[in-house]
Amino acid sequence: MKISMRKLVGFGLAAGVLAFLATQTAMAAAGGALTGEALANALKMAKTGNLGRGIGAGLAAGLGVVGAGLGVGRIGGSSVEAVARQPEAAGTIFTNMIITAGMVEGAALFAIVGGFIALL
Repeated sequence: MKISMRKLVGFGLAAGVLAFLATQTAMAAAGGALTGEALANALKMAKTGNLGRGIGAGLAAGLGVVGAGLGVGRIGGSSVEAVARQPEAAGTIFTNMIITAGMVEGAALFAIVGGFIALL
C-alpha cells in the first residue's frame, strides 16, 4: 500500500488541528476557555516565528499516530490470517499480537510526547 507524502502531511496537519480542538474543549470544560487575551498571545507567538514549532509538533504527533495505526492494523490482519491457517495456535498468536501491538503503541506515545516537547 503506497501513501503519498502529501497525504501524510495532510494527516499530520489534521492531527494537529484535532489536538488543538481537544485542548480547547478540555480548557472550556475546566472553565478556562480561550479568551481574547489568550488568543492575542497565540497570534503574537505565531507572528514571532513560533508557528513552525506548532506545525512541526502537530506533524510529529500526527505522523507517529498514523504510522502506529497502520502498524496495528497490519498486526491485527496478519494475526487473523495466522489463526485462520492454524486455529490450534490461536493463544500463542494472540499473545504475540498483543505484545507487538503494545510496542507499536509505545512508539506512538513517544512520537506524541516528542511533539509536545517540541512546543516547549
